[in-house]
Amino acid sequence: VRCGQAIRLTHLGTGRNLHSHRFTSPLSGNQEVSAFGEAGEGDYLDDWTVVCSGTYWVRDDEVRFQHTSTDVFLSVTGEQYGRPIHGQKEVHGMAASSQNNYWKVMEGIFMQPSEAFQTEQYHAEL
Repeated sequence: VRCGQAIRLTHLGTGRNLHSHRFTSPLSGNQEVSAFGEAGEGDYLDDWTVVCSGTYWVRDDEVRFQHTSTDVFLSVTGEQYGRPIHGQKEVHGMAASSQNNYWKVMEGIFMQPSEAFQTEQYHAEL
C-alpha cells in the first residue's frame, strides 16, 4: 500500500467498512466512526488515506489513517463503553494528529511491492 493512497478497511466477519461522517461520537464528543455497507460495498465516506513516511506502508511502521472526506484522523483515546460491550474503547475521528492516532499492524497478510512499483532506477555505464 502506498503512502497517500486511499483505501477501505473492511471487517472480515461482518463485511462492513470503517466509515465516518460529521456526527458527534457518544463518549468523547469527537467525530463518530462506525461500520457501514454490505460485503465491502459502501460509499465515499468509507475511504481513508494512508498517512506514513516513505513510499510504502511498511510492516513494522506506525501509520495514520485520515478520512478522505472530513480530514479527521482515526483515533482512540481511552473512553470505554459500559454497554453493549463492557470495556470496549470508543474509536473516533480527531481533527488534529497526535499520539492517539498512530496504528500498527499486529497480524494479517503482508505483501511486498511488485517489481513494477519499485522506485529504484537502474542504469548501466556505457
